[in-house]
Amino acid sequence: MNLEKYNGAFFTAFKLSEAQLGEKLEYQSIPEWDSVGHMSLIAELEDAFDIMMDTEDIIVLSSYEKGKEILRKYDVEI
Repeated sequence: MNLEKYNGAFFTAFKLSEAQLGEKLEYQSIPEWDSVGHMSLIAELEDAFDIMMDTEDIIVLSSYEKGKEILRKYDVEI
């Protein structure tokens, strides 16, 4: 369930296919993940999990995998 929500945030923010998700997905590795796209992703994640991320976490969320790690701080297990 949480993985579906997590992936859904990426799908919505970046208009990705499922094949594009994974360990290699990083900030600026696709044209959609620029600074504006990053803030869209953050908004999607915050809405999906009903959390408010700290500024530091927003800055260091630099990859698909790092996002999972950061969400653990908010008691969200992916």
